[in-house]
Parts: sequence; structure tokens; C-alpha cells
Amino acid sequence: MKNNMYVYENKYFYKGYKNIAGVDEVGRGCWAGPLVVAAVILPPRYRNNQINDSKTLSIKKREELFDIIVKDAMDYQIIFIDPIEVDKLNPKNASIEGMQRALAGLKIKPDIALVDYEKINDAKQKVESITKGDAKSISIAAASIIAKVARDRYMIQINDKFPQYNFKKNKGYGTLEHLKALKKYGPIKNFHRFSYKPVQKAINPK
Repeated sequence: MKNNMYVYENKYFYKGYKNIAGVDEVGRGCWAGPLVVAAVILPPRYRNNQINDSKTLSIKKREELFDIIVKDAMDYQIIFIDPIEVDKLNPKNASIEGMQRALAGLKIKPDIALVDYEKINDAKQKVESITKGDAKSISIAAASIIAKVARDRYMIQINDKFPQYNFKKNKGYGTLEHLKALKKYGPIKNFHRFSYKPVQKAINPK
């Protein structure tokens, strides 16, 4: 990992900020399952050159880093936004709501929150929104790993209840296999996101 993963953290440490939270979400584009948000506060000057955007890491590496981050973090919070609420709020607003809940749930109150892309207007602390922040901030990258692994583990568990959708492989994302299952079996009440067009088409194919 390049040293620029520490730029935002260093900037605020130099300004006297001690508790820096990284916040990220996963699963916004999924057709099924929850949207998951994580907030993580790493120790000051924390270094781990393996932590990076969760999308760039293998499953094995994400699992390894999940355990390391949970062990090393000063505090962290994981929030699940269920599909019903995602449908009600819409994916963007559900992401923001999850980020607000994750920050509010931290036992250690952050001096600042570094957030991947979204702008949080009702936060109780200073917030900096960073485009593609999970590739630019170790704190946001750590949150992306926590959220990704937590969601993947949940979808693997759900697979036992709905094996016909193969959630253990597609994790609820829009794959061809998932689309075929939707057309054959229909969407799962309270688990598929009924506001999403592919799910709507499965209900009303005309």
C-alpha cells in the first residue's frame, strides 16, 4: 500500500484530532440482503500496509484483516439496514442513515469522521467526504473490510435457508444466475429489494 493511504489521517493528527473514524458501506447495489455500514476508529498513527479497499483484496485476505482490525481497533460499529428499509429510504438515503447510526453507536466519540463519498449533514462531529475514500484512507479502508466481511458472512448463512439463489456465491448481487433464480422462484419477501427494477420485472415480467 502506498503512503498516501495515511494522508488524511496525518492531516488531522497534525491539527490535534485524536479519534478519527473511518466510515463505509457495502451492498448498496445488491438485489437482495441488507446494506451494511461500518465505522472504525484505529489507534493514532496506526500502520498496516495490507489494509486497502476491500474490493481489491481476496476473500482470504479480507477475512484475515477483519480479525486484525477488530482486535486492533479502539472502537468499531457495524450496522445492518434491512431490505425493507432500503426500499423505503432508497439506497443513497439508506447508506447515509446507516453511517449516522454507525457513528452514533461508537462508544468512543470521534473528533472527525472520514466518509467514503457520502455527505452526512446530521453528524455530531466534523465530517470529511472523500471520493473513493476506501482507496485513499486507511480508516475508511478498514471500515470497508469490516462491512464487507460482515455482510458476506451473513449472506453465506442465509444461503442455507434459500439455497436456490446461491447467495453464498453471488452475495445478493445482480448476476445472471441470480436473475434466472428470480425468474424461476420469484423474489423472497422481506429479503429481496422490491424497489429495484430487476426484482420488479421478476414480479411483473410484462
